[in-house]
Amino acid sequence: MDALCGSGELGSKFWDPNLTVHTDNPDLTPCFQNSLLAWIPCIYLWASLPCYLLYLQHRNQGYIILSGLCRLKTAVGVLLWCVTWADLFYSFSGLVRGSIPAPIYFVTPLILGVTMLLATLLMQYERLRGVRSSGVLIIFWFLSCACAIVPFRSKILTALGEGVQDTFRFTTFYIYFTLILFSLILSCFKDKPPFFSPSANVDLNPCPEANAGFLSRLTFWWFTKMAILGYRKPLEEKDLWSLNEEDSSKIVVPRLIKEWEKQRAKAKESKDVAFAKTTNAKGSKGRVSDEEPGEAEILLSDQLQKREPSFLRALLITFGPYFLISSFYKLIQDLLAFVNPQLLSVLIRFISNPSAPAWWGFLVAGLMFGCSVVQTLILHQHFQYVFVTGIRLRSGITGIIYRKALVITNSAKRSSTVGEIVNLMSVDAQRFTDLVTFLNMLWSAPMQIILAIYFLWQNLGPSILAGVALMILLIPLNGAIAMKTRTFQVEQMGYKDSRIKLMNEILSGIKVLKLYAWEPSFSQMVEKIRQGELQVLRKAAFLNAVSTFTWFSAPFLVALTTFAVYVSVDEKNILDAEKAFVSLSLFNILRFPLNMLPQVISNLAQTSVSLKRIQQFLNHEELDPQCVETRTISPGHAITIENGSFTWAQDLPPALHSLNIQVSKGSLVAIVGPVGCGKSSLISALLGEMEKLEGKVAVKGSVAYVPQQAWIQNATLQDNILFGQPMDQKRYQGVLEACALLTDLNVLPGGDQTEIGEKGINLSGGQRQRVSLARAVYSDADVFLLDDPLSAVDSHVAKHIFDHVIGPDGVLGGKTRVLVTHGVSFLSQADLIIVLGDGQVSEAGSFSALLQQEGAFAEFLRNYVPDDENIQEEDSATVLADEEVLLVEDTLSNHTDLTDNEPITNEVRKQFMRQLSVISSEGEGPGRPSTRRRLGPVEKKTLEPTVTRGELIQAETAEMGTVKLSVFWAYAKAVGLCTSVTVCFLYSCQSAASIGANIWLSDWTNEPVINGTQSHTSLRLGVYAALGLLQGILVMVSAFTLAVGGIQAAQTLHSNLLANKMHSPQSFYDTTPSGRILNRFSKDVYVIDEVIPPTILMLLGTFFNSTSTLVVIMSSTPLFAVVILPLAGLYIFVQRFYVATSRQLKRLESVSRSPIYSHFSETVTGASVIRAYRRTHDFMAISDAKVDANQKSCYPNIVSNRWLGIRVEFVGNCVVLFAALFAVISRSSLNPGLVGLSVSYALQVTMALNWMVRMTSDLESNIVAVERVREYSETKTEAPWVIEGSRPPPDWPQHGEVEFVNYSVRYREGLDLVLNNLSLRVKGGEKVGIVGRTGAGKSSMTLCLFRILEAAQGEIYIDGVNIASIGLHDLRSMLTIIPQDPVLFSGTLRINLDPFGKYSDEEMWQALELSNLHKFVSSRPEGLDFECSEGGENLSVGQRQLVCLARALLRKSRILVLDEATAAIDLETDDLIQATIRTQFEACTVLTIAHRLNTIMDYTRVLVLDKGTIAEFDSPTNLIMARGIFYGMAKDAGLA
Repeated sequence: MDALCGSGELGSKFWDPNLTVHTDNPDLTPCFQNSLLAWIPCIYLWASLPCYLLYLQHRNQGYIILSGLCRLKTAVGVLLWCVTWADLFYSFSGLVRGSIPAPIYFVTPLILGVTMLLATLLMQYERLRGVRSSGVLIIFWFLSCACAIVPFRSKILTALGEGVQDTFRFTTFYIYFTLILFSLILSCFKDKPPFFSPSANVDLNPCPEANAGFLSRLTFWWFTKMAILGYRKPLEEKDLWSLNEEDSSKIVVPRLIKEWEKQRAKAKESKDVAFAKTTNAKGSKGRVSDEEPGEAEILLSDQLQKREPSFLRALLITFGPYFLISSFYKLIQDLLAFVNPQLLSVLIRFISNPSAPAWWGFLVAGLMFGCSVVQTLILHQHFQYVFVTGIRLRSGITGIIYRKALVITNSAKRSSTVGEIVNLMSVDAQRFTDLVTFLNMLWSAPMQIILAIYFLWQNLGPSILAGVALMILLIPLNGAIAMKTRTFQVEQMGYKDSRIKLMNEILSGIKVLKLYAWEPSFSQMVEKIRQGELQVLRKAAFLNAVSTFTWFSAPFLVALTTFAVYVSVDEKNILDAEKAFVSLSLFNILRFPLNMLPQVISNLAQTSVSLKRIQQFLNHEELDPQCVETRTISPGHAITIENGSFTWAQDLPPALHSLNIQVSKGSLVAIVGPVGCGKSSLISALLGEMEKLEGKVAVKGSVAYVPQQAWIQNATLQDNILFGQPMDQKRYQGVLEACALLTDLNVLPGGDQTEIGEKGINLSGGQRQRVSLARAVYSDADVFLLDDPLSAVDSHVAKHIFDHVIGPDGVLGGKTRVLVTHGVSFLSQADLIIVLGDGQVSEAGSFSALLQQEGAFAEFLRNYVPDDENIQEEDSATVLADEEVLLVEDTLSNHTDLTDNEPITNEVRKQFMRQLSVISSEGEGPGRPSTRRRLGPVEKKTLEPTVTRGELIQAETAEMGTVKLSVFWAYAKAVGLCTSVTVCFLYSCQSAASIGANIWLSDWTNEPVINGTQSHTSLRLGVYAALGLLQGILVMVSAFTLAVGGIQAAQTLHSNLLANKMHSPQSFYDTTPSGRILNRFSKDVYVIDEVIPPTILMLLGTFFNSTSTLVVIMSSTPLFAVVILPLAGLYIFVQRFYVATSRQLKRLESVSRSPIYSHFSETVTGASVIRAYRRTHDFMAISDAKVDANQKSCYPNIVSNRWLGIRVEFVGNCVVLFAALFAVISRSSLNPGLVGLSVSYALQVTMALNWMVRMTSDLESNIVAVERVREYSETKTEAPWVIEGSRPPPDWPQHGEVEFVNYSVRYREGLDLVLNNLSLRVKGGEKVGIVGRTGAGKSSMTLCLFRILEAAQGEIYIDGVNIASIGLHDLRSMLTIIPQDPVLFSGTLRINLDPFGKYSDEEMWQALELSNLHKFVSSRPEGLDFECSEGGENLSVGQRQLVCLARALLRKSRILVLDEATAAIDLETDDLIQATIRTQFEACTVLTIAHRLNTIMDYTRVLVLDKGTIAEFDSPTNLIMARGIFYGMAKDAGLA
């Protein structure tokens, strides 16, 4: 360098320490200024150029029109080039003049000129590639300005001292300086949006990030707008920005799928090769025996297993490159983290050296601040990239799983339940997102540890090995704690699952619990599980306290060991401030990687399990889209099957074989046959849902499909029918009319805009089936596949539908229809009847042809179609009812003669009866048990006036605005006020101990050194150790106290919630979806159990940490008090903005998350319908839209954390700056120990401040759970269970006399009366049948007896006791009901019969004997301890009904209410029940709600209800003679 500068005119040395360092007025030599300092920006620009050009090559956003700003920038660039080269030519002119300048005066202007030219050209290239704000150039201009400041000052100083020597260069330099300053300012402004840019689509609310300038992106300034908006009002869905194009599902998912398909193709290639080799190996060996595979085979099968397609590789290729950018940022950030401890050591040396010039200190303080700021900016860029990768991963994985779920075969579906598949999407995809956040720690943690140890070694020498050894010992301890915690978690999950499962059953069967007065028993069961759960939580809390102790004390213990070894190894080793505090700050850096590494590794293990599960799912077999030929078909036919064999799974025997079927275009084909003969399978085979083993299937044209179990979406009724087709009002009305839906629309609160609950919960079975049929009719397809759509509807409705829709004169007249049916009466109108038996066609032909064949079908018909003379043609609508009842009568009278010599007919008959015995399956209560009670028609008509459109259920609101203090207060009370105060007290003691220890250390480092040694080292060490350990113990105790308090609160809140829910009236359950109540018991209780306590722990920790930092800095440099207020103001300001916005974003995120999963589970259940209508692509788009909607609130939430981080850490960096600055200013009065203490504290404060805001926000978001649980713990309850002052006598009721006096009732406040002014008296022992049309109030009457509904006016007396005056349980336990839907709970049979354990085993066996269950139960090895599955799924419906009968027999009460089962039960069981009731309850009062009149024809009296009033009440014979309503009903039923 000296060679470049030294010779010639104006020459100087390159470096002069006397001029630069050891002086109070520092300056750099002219040579240094002109060479290295001037070259720094140029070196930067040329170095970053290749990468930047590569980036610009790939990024094309359209070009930007030459704007005024751009012209100005270019002009300034050209001027700069002119000015620098003017200098160059001036130097050349010097050669001419004879004064030879130093070579540097030629080199530097040349380099600068070329670089300015490059910068100008780069601006133009950026403009053509659509870059609106260039980060590379901003940094270049900034460096140029920074480097020009030194010559700027130095030239002025020289001019003031010695006058201006070189006027030309002096002038050009100031022009140059002005221009680069101007360039810097200009580069901060952003250009216009590019012309023709692809992203110029019409986005209503685009994310401002895409158009933000470089500085705005660096500091996340573009987010401020939302922060302000969120502060002003609670954010709503419409305020959210659209997702960035490159983060959206439509970009991410296809990229991932493309890579995954590549992986699959590769794997398939290698498999084919391996397969070829295997077959060759077999061939060469001769016949290899089945038992022993050949060697070649074993080796090859290993290779086969290895080449599964790798989902991991697909993920890495798709998301890896973007993630690597974050790793680059992380590397820089990690290296910068070690700069501040070095600067701290320089600062302490500066304080210890009074003769050092003051500017050194200011420079160090400035550097510390600058380094911290850069570190903050880079760290948050790293996080941004990491989290965006996480978001994309989740979108990609969710999308690929969704698409796979639509095409997997049925055998694959069997291997994983809907729940498991949904888990892949929710839990496993989330694991990837969580892992990505800290994945960089895998390489970064070891690097940080190595660097820290290296610097520590320099500081303290080999003594640090003692500290490092301790750290390494702590790792397995932490690992062990983590492992143990995980086992506790698993155990607790088990408890939680069983508690939620039980709660779910309780909520599903709450009505039965109330009717039987069983709530206390089930409450105890829940409480028992809950106790186990809390016990595990207590253990986990103890472990957590220990781990908190190690986390807090590890750095301290390490420092203690190191210092102890250091001072005791050699007494010449002196612990001074520099060594002590620099080591402390290095130990603090070590804390994070040491704690994170084990966590990341365990996360990695979990994620690898998730990866395996996802990969296994993605490798499942897919349905073959070419299975059914849709284009070519023999002319004139719509459906052909040639020699077809089909199976549900490769490992199962074929369900259908050797089928040959030809269906001509436009014909109506009926498929009949006994249960389980493969009728539905045939339909599935035509849809391509089954695996084809051999043969050909062809279906011409589009297909509409009506499944046996209607699949209804959670959407409006209209959307369910349109199913993605455009609206055609005329056609739509026609469809509604044909499918008999108009009457239902009048009943539904919102007409066809009524929102249908999940799985069609608020429609009856028949309505669901008709909606499903309407969807098919509206689709206007060519081929209609109808899988038994008529069985779920009433007989007259079935006839209507057949006539208007399916039959020859129906809407579908000219179309091809394949109808699976059990309805005999329609067969005569079919063009072709296919009779299936055992998976093959046993007969086929027209109705008349089959009758003449005298085959099985003819036999079947003779038994079923009654003789013509019995059919009274008075009214076509009653034809079917007549047939049906004749059949019922016929079957009952022949019941004893039915033998097993006609198994098929008998089976079919039973099935047939079961389907037809539905006079009013659409009465009160749905056809099959469902989780929510369907509202009875009366209720439906008058649903809450507050509900505007047809939402059955009021939407659950996401709470708005700040959480009230009362909620915090309620939580503190639940924790216990003493505990709350104790925790705070313990924390302040712990902070005091921590400050004490560090002040003691700083005092120790200031102890004078005598003869090269320090005295009292052992005392110093002892006190330091004692204070440090005290701090650790206090932390542990406070953590444990807090956890115990948290568990106490959890227990209290849950118990209150449970107690209230058990006492809630039935009306509450009718209007509140069980999912919402269950959510309180699962999600909210989980938050109270496991989320709130740790959050409070962290919050208190960071709060006291920050406070003690400020205390220490203030006490060492009192001047600091001046800046505390402005900094605190800024901090609180940012914090309020952030908390308001973040809280609402989290709420929006959680609200938008569940639709993804509910839509997914809906899709999985309806996959066959979606495929049949060819709507897979639409559904993929819907799913993507739901994922994107969730990411729309997820992304701002991530950015809000970055936005906050940068601002809060800036406050922290200011604390560092001022701590260092004031230390320099008042260094005369400070000792090095205090400065070390104060600055090393300041260096830690940044993270604490950041986490404190985050925890405040988390706490505010989560404390809402307390609010929600309290809301449901304080709802209105029903009357008390037991009223001590008025209990009935123990043997009440003796006679069973029931009297209604002027009795009226309504379902809920504000609804019409269901029963109006009812007065009647039933004598003891009477048998009364209650009949009436749907909605006449039959069920309501029985509900009033049990006080499920409370009287609006009037009384009910039982044996003279007014039932309103006694407790509910005293009443309900003395009555017995056999409900319409048999509800069983999972657990033993014993619990299902007798949850309180009142009865002996003999009594139970006797009850089972009488209810004909004895044989079944005694055949089970477990006997009474036979486990019933959830909802009694492992018993048939009939058996469940018999269990309910056994319950009634056990209770032996004087009054029995029988709500007769409708279609759920076969005739045999029904006979059994009736016979048992006649014999066993002979002396009791029996009230029966009859759906089939023949069961009550021998009763004492019959009560006919009409619109809630008594129409007729007399004996059956009298009523028939009176020819009133009852006569009409009996006539319809063929009994009169």
